[in-house]
Amino acid sequence: MLIKEIEKILKANVLCKGDWYEGEVHTACGSDLMSDVLAFVKDQSVLLTGLVNSQVVRTADMMDMRCIVFVRGKQPDQSIIDLANERGIALMTTPYRMFTACGLLYENGLKGGCESDA
Repeated sequence: MLIKEIEKILKANVLCKGDWYEGEVHTACGSDLMSDVLAFVKDQSVLLTGLVNSQVVRTADMMDMRCIVFVRGKQPDQSIIDLANERGIALMTTPYRMFTACGLLYENGLKGGCESDA
C-alpha cells in the first residue's frame, strides 16, 4: 500500500511527507506503548498511535518506520513535526479511533507485522 493511499483511507491530514510519502508500506502497528513497539514489533512500516510526544518519532526512527498516524484527531506540536521531517518520516493525523483506523487499513490489505500475527 502506498502511504498516500493511507491518507485517503483514513481521511488523514498530512503534517509532513518525509521521504516516504510516495513510498510503499507492507505492514502496520497500532500502539500507545512505545515499549511494546520496541519489544514486539518486527518489520513495521506504519505506526498508529494516540501518544503525541517526541518519543513516538524517535521510536519510529529506531524501528525504521516510514509513517506515523496520530489517531483520534491528536495534533503534535511543531517540534514533533520538525523531528519527523529531520528523520524523513511521514506524519499524519486522522479523526478515527485506533481500532477503526487499524481496521480500515486491514480491510484495504495492510497487514500487521508482529511475529505472532498469522
